Amino acid sequence: MADDAVTKPLQTIEIDVRWGDMDAFEHVNNAVYFSFFEQVRAAWLERIYPDWMTTQDVPILVTASCNFVKPLTYPATVRVSVSCAEPGRSSLRTLYEMRDGETDEVYATGEAVVVWIDKTTGKSTPLPEAMRSDIDAHRL
Repeated sequence: MADDAVTKPLQTIEIDVRWGDMDAFEHVNNAVYFSFFEQVRAAWLERIYPDWMTTQDVPILVTASCNFVKPLTYPATVRVSVSCAEPGRSSLRTLYEMRDGETDEVYATGEAVVVWIDKTTGKSTPLPEAMRSDIDAHRL
């Protein structure tokens, strides 16, 4: 977990690497890592805020980065987790780890900033209380 995390993992999922996730260099394509981070973020949102995709206020990804630690190849099962840094009024810096499902070796770490916005106005709006409550429940 990142040094600046203020929470334990908020959500962890296991993902089976598919043959089609690999590229011509015979390792998982770098774009797939971002998809795995997105999957764990969506799983967390669905757990704490089940109707998040149909509400007036929605999360928008502002930035995303990944540190590729070790090449990932098929076949593999990875365990992907999301934690977070101290939330702002309407923004949240999410932190990711991708580990081997058997050996626990780290394949990648990453982060993304998400801003909660009102779909009609396009302006930021406070993070949902369900999110703040879950973050508080997972504080280190």
